[in-house]
Amino acid sequence: MSEPRQTAIITGAARGIGKAIAQKLAQAGMNIVISDIMHEEAVRTAAEIEKSGACVLAVKTDVSSACDVDALVKQTMSTFGAVDILINNAGITRDNLSIRMNESDWDLVLSINLKGTFLCSQYAAKEMMKKRFGRIVNMASVSGILGTAGQANYAASKAGVIALTKSMARELGGRNITINAVAPGFILTEMTEKLPDHVKEAYISQIALKRAGTPEDVAAAVHFLISPAAQYITGTVINVSGGLLI
Repeated sequence: MSEPRQTAIITGAARGIGKAIAQKLAQAGMNIVISDIMHEEAVRTAAEIEKSGACVLAVKTDVSSACDVDALVKQTMSTFGAVDILINNAGITRDNLSIRMNESDWDLVLSINLKGTFLCSQYAAKEMMKKRFGRIVNMASVSGILGTAGQANYAASKAGVIALTKSMARELGGRNITINAVAPGFILTEMTEKLPDHVKEAYISQIALKRAGTPEDVAAAVHFLISPAAQYITGTVINVSGGLLI
């Protein structure tokens, strides 16, 4: 008798890095839950991934809302019967110099990036604890380690994600739940492709491998962290920056 398919929730998975992770895990034979505030785009992504033969569910979710996160986990459980894997990828930026940053932009970024990661982890972990198995990967950033001018809110949120990762790893390790983080550097996505060429070139000049990363580079690291090969790894941060952070 074959093992049941694992079920993975990926937040912010309608496009970009989240979509690449969803595609990677679908190729690995998992049930996929595409969670995103952009529901129409999430549905299109789900339909695209379904063509590969995967079972996919699209759920509109505001990760900063406990009610939405509760509904996401309940819908996943009712559809697939389990939450084995959670990838906390949803995140936003609202860049400005700290002395000019308004309070609403600070609050919004912390609410989505940090509170959202906490809420999703909290609700998913409750189901994982029942079966004494779970894999959680949080999306941090090199900005949360180095700090980035003009991104005080974003850098603070990602530093918080790293601390949250380490704290929850200590709390949940006894239930065979691993929690790790991935810290991407300069990755080519819809957001970064809009940057002026000179800004892109300035970033790439600081990268040891002399190229920008791709969403697939990040997806590969995430896939490793949820695989059996990483079953004794928890509370760590994998730097996926091509040598931007050494």
